[in-house]
Parts: sequence; C-alpha cells; structure tokens
Amino acid sequence: MPKNTKVTQREHSNEPVTESVADLLSLEHPMDYKSSQMSMGLSPGSTAPVKALLPSPDPDAEDGRPAWNNKLEYILAQVGFSVGLGNVWRFPYLCQKNGGGAYLVPYFILLLLIGIPLFFLELAVGQRIRRGSIGVWNYVYPRLGGIGVSSLMVCGFVGLYYNVIIGWSIFYFFQSFQYPLPWAECPIQKNGSQAIVVPECEKSSATTYFWYRQTLNITSTIDDTGGLNWKMTLSLLVAWIMVCLAVIKGIQSSGKVMYFSSLFPYVVLFCFLVRGLLLKGAVDGIAHMFTPKLEKMLEPQVWREAATQVFFALGLGFGGVIAFSSYNKRDNNCHFDAALVSLINFVTSILATLVVFAVLGFKANVMNEKCVVENAEKILGYLNTGVLSKELIPPHINFSHLSAQDYSEMYGVIKTVKEDSFGQLGLDACLLEDELNKSVQGTGLAFIAFTEAMTHFPASPFWSVMFFFMLINLGLGSMIGTMTGITTPILDAFKIRKEILCVVCCIIAFFLGLLFVLRSGNYFVTMFDDYSAGLPLIVVVILENVSVAWIYGTKRFMQDLEDMLGFRPYAFYYYMWRYVSPTVLILLIVATVIEMAFSPAGYSAWVEEDGSESFHNYPPWALAMAYALIVIAMLPLPIVFIVRHFNLISDGSNKLSVSYRKGMMKDISNLEEQDEQRFILSKNPSEAPSPMPPHRAYLGPGGTQEMTNTNYGTSTKTGYQNIGSPESEL
Repeated sequence: MPKNTKVTQREHSNEPVTESVADLLSLEHPMDYKSSQMSMGLSPGSTAPVKALLPSPDPDAEDGRPAWNNKLEYILAQVGFSVGLGNVWRFPYLCQKNGGGAYLVPYFILLLLIGIPLFFLELAVGQRIRRGSIGVWNYVYPRLGGIGVSSLMVCGFVGLYYNVIIGWSIFYFFQSFQYPLPWAECPIQKNGSQAIVVPECEKSSATTYFWYRQTLNITSTIDDTGGLNWKMTLSLLVAWIMVCLAVIKGIQSSGKVMYFSSLFPYVVLFCFLVRGLLLKGAVDGIAHMFTPKLEKMLEPQVWREAATQVFFALGLGFGGVIAFSSYNKRDNNCHFDAALVSLINFVTSILATLVVFAVLGFKANVMNEKCVVENAEKILGYLNTGVLSKELIPPHINFSHLSAQDYSEMYGVIKTVKEDSFGQLGLDACLLEDELNKSVQGTGLAFIAFTEAMTHFPASPFWSVMFFFMLINLGLGSMIGTMTGITTPILDAFKIRKEILCVVCCIIAFFLGLLFVLRSGNYFVTMFDDYSAGLPLIVVVILENVSVAWIYGTKRFMQDLEDMLGFRPYAFYYYMWRYVSPTVLILLIVATVIEMAFSPAGYSAWVEEDGSESFHNYPPWALAMAYALIVIAMLPLPIVFIVRHFNLISDGSNKLSVSYRKGMMKDISNLEEQDEQRFILSKNPSEAPSPMPPHRAYLGPGGTQEMTNTNYGTSTKTGYQNIGSPESEL
C-alpha cells in the first residue's frame, strides 16, 4: 500500500484521519454481485437468469464515447444505411412481379407489424446500452451473446460482395465519360476482308454484351474460375479505399460523408423522375406498375416476399442500426426516429419505382417500335415475293408511317387468314404489354435494362454519369453502416485505435473479395447474396425479439423506454414485440426453409455461344460452400449459449464497465465536496447517502413494486441494489 495514503497515516498516528470515498473504493476488491445478498434481494449463491434492468448510468457520464454532432447527421446515417441498392432494383421488381399496386398493401401492413416495431427495438437497445451489437446482447442476456457475433459475421459476408457491386458501378461511372456510350452499339470485328458484328453481341444486345463480356468477361460455369479480372480488381480496390476513408475516423468522418451520400441520390431520383415523365411511354410504364392485380394478394408467396423485403430494407439484424444508435444521447427520441426512417425508406422505394417504370415504359415503347419496324419489313418482303396477298393489308395502312396500332390490326388479319401456315412466317405480335412484363431485377435492371434505356436519352452520357454516381453513393451509405456494424463491437471490446482497425479490416476484406473479381466472380456474388444473409439474419432478429420481449420482459423494457424517452410508448408495441412480430418471423423462417428445400440450388450462367443465360445447378463443392455460409453465420449462437450455460467462459458479470466507473466516481467526487466527513463518520447506515448515482429502483416482475433490501431490518434501499452497470446486472 502506498505510504502516503490516509489509511497508512491512520496506522501510524493517533490523530483521527478522514478518508476520502475515492481512497476507499480504490482499495476495495471487485465485488461479485451475483453472490451478493444485496444483489436484487437474492439469497447467497443464487443467480438471476437475466439482468434485472437495462443499464442506466448517468447520461452525462464522460465515458469518452463519440457522439453525433447533431440529430440531422444521425438521421442521414440511418437513412443512408437503410436506403440502398435494394430500394432501386429489388422493390420495383417485386412490385411488378407480385401484383403491381396490390403489392403495396401487404408490404405496408408488414412494415407496421414487423418493420417499425423491430427497428424501434434495435434503436432503443443501442441507445440505452451504448454498445455495439455484441455488447448489447451480452448485457441483455449473456447466453444469447452469440446474436451479436452472428450479426458481425453476416455484416462481414455481405460487405465482401456488396462492395464488389460498388466496384462495378465505379467502372461504369468512368466508362460513361464518352460519346457515344460504349454499350450503345455492338462492336464490329474483322473476318478476313469483311467486317461483321460480334456474334455474341448480335445474339443478345449491346448492353448485355458489354456487361457480360466487356465488364465481367464471365466464364460459362462456376467451375471455370478463369483467373482475375484486372479491370474489376482495380475497381474493387478503389471501392475499398473510398469505404476506408469514409469510416476511418468513425462517426466523425462517416457522419460528414452522409451529408452527401444520403442526399445526392434523392437529387438524382427527382431529376430522373422529371426527365422520365417527359419521355414517350413513361405513363404506360407507370400505369402498368400501379395497376393492381388484387388476386395476387391471396398468394402466400407475395406476403413472404413482402416480409423479406421489409426485413432487409430497414437493415434489421446487421448491427449497423444498433451501432449508429449507440452514439446517441440517452434521452433522444428514438421512437420518432424509427417512424421517420421507416417512412423515408418506404417513400424512397415508391419514388425509385416511379423512376424505374417511367424509364422502362419509355424503353418498352422504343423496343416495341423497333419490333414493329422489323416485322413490317418481313411483311413487305412476303408481299413482294407473293407469299402474302396485298388484299390482306387494310387500305388505310401506310408502311412508311406504321403505328403499333396499325401493325396490330394487320397482324390480326394475317394470323386469321393464314392460320395453318402462320407459324412459318415468323411474325411477332409486338405487344407493349409483353415488353412491360419482362421483369428484371438486381444487376440485370441496373447494368442492362436501365443502362439500355439511357442510351436512347438525349445527352445520354450525362444521365449515365448521374445514374452510376447515384448507385455509388447508395452503396457507400450502406457500406458505411455495414462497416460500423463490424468495427463498433470490436472497438467496444478491445482497446485499439479505430484508424488501425478500419485499415486492417479494409485490407483483409479486399483480399478476401478477390473471389468476386474472378471471371466467375458474379456467380459467387449470387451465391453469397442468396445464402449468407437470408436465413441467418431472420434467426438473429427473432432471437433479438425473444431476448427482449420474453427473457428480459416486455413490461420492464416498456418501463425502461418510459424512463429514457420521458413518455410511455404505445401499447401497440407491447403486443407487437410480445406476440405478433415473433409469430410473423417464425412463419417467415418456416417459409424460407421450405423454399430452400424445394427450390433447386443453382445459378444463371452466361452461355457465350447462345448469347443468353442458362440455369445451372451448383456442383457439390459449390453447394457445400453455400450451406457452409449459413452454418458459419449461425454457429456463434449455439456455441456462446453452451459455453456460458456451463460457465466455460466468464461473461464479465462481476466487473463494472469503465464508462460506468467513471460516472460513479464523478458522482462520488461531487458527494465528497458537499459533505465528505458526514458520509464517512455517519454511524447509522440509513442516514448516510448512497454512493450510487441517481437511479430508479428496480421493479419486480410485476413492474409495480420496488425491491428493497430486507437484511438490515429497515426499508432503506441499498446502494449496490440500484447499480446501473450492465455488467453488474447479469
């Protein structure tokens, strides 16, 4: 013991020495609150199955945790994370596939039933506990601490291939600075003295050829890796450098980036909407989009896909929502944030759908006119050769100004008269509806269909630059949230500089991501997208829901929210968290497993000779790899549960957190300044003020009575009983 302490002075002096509270606490051994008789009124040796309260340390404690500069910065970060590429190329496809405007009904219902409640839950626990995903669920229920680890692993898997998509967008972005656009026309190759169109391009289209051959240089099967695609490797490197620079300073750097990356896509979407509405056929596309097919609402598949889209649109289970929320003040109105971000996400999806179908309506009209011209030339050829009689052509039809309606009338007459030999003529119906019904999603929408439509725009390079710059920003916002979901739990658990951690993570991710820039890399992107995030994330979120609503207790959680927000949330959330959301999630898990069991596991391979896609089943090694992604992502859940159930590792329940100790010492220091001597020399424990920070009493299971210490024979609440540290309440 140091010689100059007041305890040492007392041993060598007869004079009374007043010790400071800080001296006493600095010499005191850590107390095991699990075995303490003062721990929530439990008998010695008994343990509580779950922490009594979510931590409620002094909100003004200087724990050194970064904080958002302002509320706008935080909202933009949450919007940037939740609004991503899926809003642009997944939601419109699902609308088209599942009944147009009718699809919005199940989507909005499920947004209310599972989307907003679970989003609110993640925001609340992150803001209350002020930790990343691993720390949060360790505090709520240590045996389910694997939830955070699984979230981190899923974030890792998704981040690996998601950044590859940003790399593709970067490549297209730089290719857009030329006129005409390089994917506007098929390339010409010399065959001896003749110049011919590349057969692969002629059999498909210019944009399809540019995507599969010029960009990906794709192989015909997943077995043939084909080596690295160096153009995509450099693009991936640029993408990871951008992400690293955005997150290297934590929210101090990413918050600034969000001002641009979250707002710029809306500028582009509004510009595209205005431009699209001025194009011929835009109204046809929008009308086709929102024409409801009400019978679709009765199909279970529509509801399953709507639930899945709600789930992924808000970024539930990734840990990014919790990480962003953990940098908030504890009295922030996260209920308002949950409703606002969810509404912005929904409106953005509608806006993107309007833009996509306005442009695709224009493209459908262009392609339909092209079809009419090509088939009219066939008919003229048949008329000149005598295959068809000129009497079959209505007199008012003028081939030099042939409209789609005129062609449809002529097509109907020829089909009726030449019914037996009509198939040999090779004429197409050229219906606008058929073009509009060609559903595309994902990379097919962004890099083929939408790209082809932009080639017909006036000043097409400008619109192409804007579009791919928008995709880069949408992807960057989601990647910032994903990286924050990875780095925040690690920074909470280990003392490491965030700059070093971010650089190391980005370097490792780049080298692991080389798998996706092989010539066969697009097939691995599809595999990871289908298997790495789907089922594991649904399991993670249902365990989050159960741990809060059923293990911790919905009543207690509602009381915590009332203390934190200053008002009690609607009873609607109580029933959603406790009954409705878990039920819907269980049904979603069952439906997902059934679909995986009965749907063939495979991928769409590009066949160079045919200039088209062909479905291939995964070979055994690829199928094993796909299922391994699911197992690896979910493995931390049972492992952490088992090792903590049998006490094979410590959960840190007998240690106060650093941030809490700082807050506690700050209160004690203030107490000393007010009346230190009275505190130390008080003979009656009931007269001494508690050394603990202000905290509401623990509410018992009923949520109405305060639990008090009965060991002293008085009704005085003890200090240790009301400790607000997360670790002390395990």
